Amino acid sequence: MTAEAAPDTGCPKPGPPVRARLAPLVLPVFLPSAVYGLGNGAAAPMFPLRALELGASPGLAGLVVALSGFGMILMDLPAGSIVARLGERVAIALGSAAGALGMLAAIFAPNIAVFGAGMLLAGAATAVWGLARQSYVVAVVPAADRGRVLSVFAGSMRLGFFAGPFLGAAIVHGAGPVGALWVQLGAVVLAGGLVAVMPEPEDGAAAKGVTGLGTVLREQRGLLTTLGSGALLMGAARASRQVLLPLWAAHIGADAAVVALLFGIAGAVDVLMSYPSGLWMDRFGRRAIGVPSMLCFAVGYAVLPFAGSVLWLSVVAVLLGVANGLSNGVIMTVGADIAPPDRRAEFLGAWRLTHDFGMFAGPITIGVIGAVSMLGGAAVVLAVAAGAGAAAMYRWFPGPGGVLRDR
Repeated sequence: MTAEAAPDTGCPKPGPPVRARLAPLVLPVFLPSAVYGLGNGAAAPMFPLRALELGASPGLAGLVVALSGFGMILMDLPAGSIVARLGERVAIALGSAAGALGMLAAIFAPNIAVFGAGMLLAGAATAVWGLARQSYVVAVVPAADRGRVLSVFAGSMRLGFFAGPFLGAAIVHGAGPVGALWVQLGAVVLAGGLVAVMPEPEDGAAAKGVTGLGTVLREQRGLLTTLGSGALLMGAARASRQVLLPLWAAHIGADAAVVALLFGIAGAVDVLMSYPSGLWMDRFGRRAIGVPSMLCFAVGYAVLPFAGSVLWLSVVAVLLGVANGLSNGVIMTVGADIAPPDRRAEFLGAWRLTHDFGMFAGPITIGVIGAVSMLGGAAVVLAVAAGAGAAAMYRWFPGPGGVLRDR
């Protein structure tokens, strides 16, 4: 097995790193991400309940809420062109406006069809918003420091998502499920406003021109099918824990309060791992973070069928929280490393699609397997998929100094 440097990928090179200061990034990057995550965290548990209020069955409610993820998949590729044409700041403003319209549709929906349209629009807006934020960080942060900054960026959103349910619970107590949707509406508008006043980066995507999506997909198909397979499997592993853990808790007879506590503990572990994982990523390479995180996912899912008590379920939840926290920012960082400098936004849109498709497909796979088999069967399949993801990341992800293995 040989190794080759990838001089045109923007990967960090060996030598003393240029340390980016975090303080100047608080207002344009970290604070808007935390606010955006806060709104998402408050509203996410209430979307199914809002669907039930509109007359949906539990199965239909889950399907309609999943339209948000489908909206992200549909918009990932167009989002790259939008950012490349208009620049990061304008794209975020448009994404925020679309997200606000989606929330208004969900709040005032007279029926489940309008609510579903709101979910679809909100997901599409999230794709534009997330890609533009990632492109902004790549433009203003030295390559050698991307892991640390992108991990803090992802961690700030997860911190908001962790705190959001606590804020939402207080409002939902008085206003019902729709109250949490108002929280997300306010968060989307505030986050967009914080970014809209910032200047466009000099090295922003709009300064590089626009390349056709077909050209990017054709030229970068090797990276998207090799490294992208690891991103897809990580997306599936991440999203599936949000579905499988509550279902397994119900299976062993744990009540809703216990489930909330488990997710709170796992979420705290997740957030605490964000900054260290970024430091380790910059020092030891992306592969040194991606592989252990996927192995933790694999072990967690493999032992879940043996968790017959709340105590052992807590152990599994914490292990999956460690896996999720350890992986914080790695997909964004690898995408930034390998993106062609002259067509960054378009490539990142395609790169995000691989991960987002995994996040959409993972929970659906659980539902399909759970419908024809036992939940334990779904856990085993996820364990095998996570193990395959670890192997793919070991084979193809960049190591120290931004070195890619032969494809």
